[in-house]
Amino acid sequence: MKLSQLEKIVVTALEDIKGHEIEVINTAKLTPLFERIVIACGDSNRHVRSLAQNVQDKVREAGGQVISTEGEESGEWVLVDLGDIVVHVMQPAIRSYYNLEELWSGKVPARARKTPAAAQEV
Repeated sequence: MKLSQLEKIVVTALEDIKGHEIEVINTAKLTPLFERIVIACGDSNRHVRSLAQNVQDKVREAGGQVISTEGEESGEWVLVDLGDIVVHVMQPAIRSYYNLEELWSGKVPARARKTPAAAQEV
């Protein structure tokens, strides 16, 4: 299955059952492990689990493969590994805390670029 086709299936599966704040991040230049990360929010543990399950169901229906899933027990953050795409479905508080968008943006945050004063004196 082509990457663009898989990406569309994932996003549609999330939108179908009211996933929100869906973001697709191209990670092709950042890691050889996968091409895209898809991040979405659900409103409760049950909603997060349902969103992740719908992604798995729709990918399998289209002939794709689900490599693995993690976090279904708690439902706060469920990861669905589809090989070229890794899907993170989270509750808003968890998403805000871990801020994966910043981590995978490929940009170094301003606070990490500052050189400590002790290093400047050398």
